[in-house]
Amino acid sequence: MWEFPRTRYADCNGSEASEETEIAVNIGGVKHILYGDVLNRYPETRLAELVNRATDSTQEDLCALCDDYDDSKQEFYFDRDPEAFKCILELYCYGEIHMKRGICPMRFMREMDYWGIDAGYLDECCICSLNEVQTELAEIAEKVKTILDDLEDDATVTSGQRCQAFLWNLMEKPESSLAARVIAVVSFAFILLSSVVMCVGTIPELQVKDAKGNLVEHTTLESIDTACIIWFTVEYVLRLVSSSNKLRFVFSFMNIVDFLAIMPFYVVLILGAAQMELANVQQVVQALRIVRIARIFKLARNSSGLQTLAVALKISLKELVLMLTCMSVGIFLFSAMGYTVEQSHPETMFTSIPQSFWWAIIVMSTVGYGDIYPKTTLGRCNAAASVLCGIVAIALPVHLIINNFVIVYRKQRVLETTAKHEIELMALRVKEEEQECPEAAKMPPQASVDCSSVWDSTGATS
Repeated sequence: MWEFPRTRYADCNGSEASEETEIAVNIGGVKHILYGDVLNRYPETRLAELVNRATDSTQEDLCALCDDYDDSKQEFYFDRDPEAFKCILELYCYGEIHMKRGICPMRFMREMDYWGIDAGYLDECCICSLNEVQTELAEIAEKVKTILDDLEDDATVTSGQRCQAFLWNLMEKPESSLAARVIAVVSFAFILLSSVVMCVGTIPELQVKDAKGNLVEHTTLESIDTACIIWFTVEYVLRLVSSSNKLRFVFSFMNIVDFLAIMPFYVVLILGAAQMELANVQQVVQALRIVRIARIFKLARNSSGLQTLAVALKISLKELVLMLTCMSVGIFLFSAMGYTVEQSHPETMFTSIPQSFWWAIIVMSTVGYGDIYPKTTLGRCNAAASVLCGIVAIALPVHLIINNFVIVYRKQRVLETTAKHEIELMALRVKEEEQECPEAAKMPPQASVDCSSVWDSTGATS
């Protein structure tokens, strides 16, 4: 048995003295002297339990609460992060905890759990950072689970379900196999080829005349376009067949784009086969062929950059609305002022306020076509003011949108890298278990992997 040294302190009024226990703790090489009355403000924590059990416990019992204890120095040793411990001490002094910059939130949560401190003592600003990290880790865990599900070979799955899953991975997940990667590249090439053919087909020199004397696409270009449509159709049907939720598949945005990309071809084919005698059939056909422009959006399916851009624009909706609102107010204001000051000029180009909207849009966006321009001094001053206001209205929100894109892009890269890193760690653990215990080789890979490993390894890499 042993006792802590006693130190006498004056009370807050300075009239009495009281005995108080003090303990010496060494956190990662940094020594701290802590006092019992301060630690007992939160009796459920590890430090409070340590100071309360100090006088009536053996050295072995005390070592259960720390990593090591030096009886000669009466000093407790903890192999913990000293920087994180400084934040932990703020709880006893101020009643709340703030995480310092540069400390991994998940690692700090493990420190708080070790010291027996509830997460509710974190300040609101730190809780927001913790929630963001937890969301990212949940996404990483979901991505790892998806990869493991693709690698899993479940004996209860029927051959039809296995074939459906194989076909889905082949058409939807280029990273799953070499064949899936080849199909993705071929699909990407067909998208580019069909887009080029659609553009080249509008060149008058490459068009030919039909029986009625109308200019139509060259037969060679039509054949290439037909081959592309056949590929898109087969691809769409295979993906629809292999989908587990066909209703969700049909109403997905990208799948609607795929349908719009192939639908005009078959509508035109049906109209031609029916030989409809309508005066506006040709116009209907041309309108449907314009829908082929939707094919370019198919590039987003195989481009992570375009997907990241779409997500960034989605989370930047408030900034976009702000920019459009400022631009709309400026367009209405400066077009009205331009019409007012230019109305007295005999050769004015501002015949009405709605007609002046076009001039205001071009000026505020700093494009400046020059087809409409003011001719009075006040009109030119109004144009100069509209240019300056347009620059401010566009520049300020654009910075926020770019920042959101950078955040989303970095998050996506970290997500992919961490998920691959976690899969590699799982493979190494399985190999080590197989070497240590040959029976483990008979177990499925998922049996030796805990879901918490995703959180632990990610927090370590942060």
